[in-house]
Amino acid sequence: MNKYVKYGLILSVVAVIGAIIYFFIIKPEDHDTSSHEDVVYTCSMHPQIIRDKPGNCPICGMTLVKKATDNHEKEDHNLDNVIKPTDNFIVGKFQTTTAIDSTLYNEINLSGIVAYDPNSAVNIAAKTSGRIEKMYINFKYQRITKGQKLFDLYSPELLTEQENFIYLISNDSENHSIIEASKQKLLLYGMTKNQINALINSKRANPKIAIYSPSNGIVIGTESMVTSTNSGMQSMNSSTEKLELKEGNYIKKGEVIFKLINTDKIWGVLNITQENSSLITVNQPIKITTELNNSESLDAKVNFIETQFNSGDKTNRIRVYLNNTSKWPIGLRLQGVVKTKAISGVWVQKNAVVSTGNKKIVFIKFQNGFEATPVKTGYEMKEYIQIITGISVKDTIAKNAQYLIDSESFIKTE
Repeated sequence: MNKYVKYGLILSVVAVIGAIIYFFIIKPEDHDTSSHEDVVYTCSMHPQIIRDKPGNCPICGMTLVKKATDNHEKEDHNLDNVIKPTDNFIVGKFQTTTAIDSTLYNEINLSGIVAYDPNSAVNIAAKTSGRIEKMYINFKYQRITKGQKLFDLYSPELLTEQENFIYLISNDSENHSIIEASKQKLLLYGMTKNQINALINSKRANPKIAIYSPSNGIVIGTESMVTSTNSGMQSMNSSTEKLELKEGNYIKKGEVIFKLINTDKIWGVLNITQENSSLITVNQPIKITTELNNSESLDAKVNFIETQFNSGDKTNRIRVYLNNTSKWPIGLRLQGVVKTKAISGVWVQKNAVVSTGNKKIVFIKFQNGFEATPVKTGYEMKEYIQIITGISVKDTIAKNAQYLIDSESFIKTE
């Protein structure tokens, strides 16, 4: 009996030891074997080269390095992404953002200048034919005031009318209607009331009559000078260009002698890009400052939006009609700030979109990386850009697309 007990105890101990060896030593090795990884070899410079045994890269000759992958579909997918071109899929972890569906507006800064208002131009025409005896205005852009002497004129026709008027007041002073008609004729011929009063007192005709300016303004030339200036580029010394009209020239009745621009009313002409011009409407408020004083602004409104038909000009122009109470000089540089109308749509941060020249790209995040996706963009508002097609608010995209882009690969991509 003791003999059987003894053998039974020995068998029990052997069984326990066997169980320990099986569960704690042999079983883990089997588990490791079941999860054995498939080993492949690839080139560090050319990851598209995949081999199942060691060797050299057939492209560059470098020794292939071991790359272990298990049989899970996820790891196979990662390998496929690694060997994709960088203009298609980028593997890595980067900061992300999402698009927003919102209504945004923007403030656009515009630059421009003070320009003449052509509607305030004044033509000084000859009221009678004659010869210019003396010129008092000789250069373009001279500023003249109302009542300033322009030139002395000898006119046989005007001299005859003076003598007729003197004859009437000397021999038929009771005929008031005829005298008044003769007086009006002298006024229409360009004489002033003071000159007529002097004629009445002296009763002596003056062969030379001084012609005075009927308005304030800046001389921009004679009619022929203005036409030639508009048809070609101004000369470098146009600011001191002499007038074509000179002493001794004959003028005809109705001929434009001077063209004046009245600077009491001016235009503010501001440039705006064509893509932003659709955001501006007539009568929209605008704040204007000048280079003379940036701290003070003038509240005005957009009066007219010019349309450019020149394909080479990528900007439109906005006109703002101003009363020149501050006496701004022509050519003064202006800065305008206008608030655009609100636009609804899908928006992303500008950094999330990168331009490759012929298209705009964003990088949509997937499980193992980012895929380059073309998008169609619209308006730009502050730090956001409108997305018309390509992504939605549900997509997660890279926050900085420029950081992900491989310039060389995108240039080669068609």
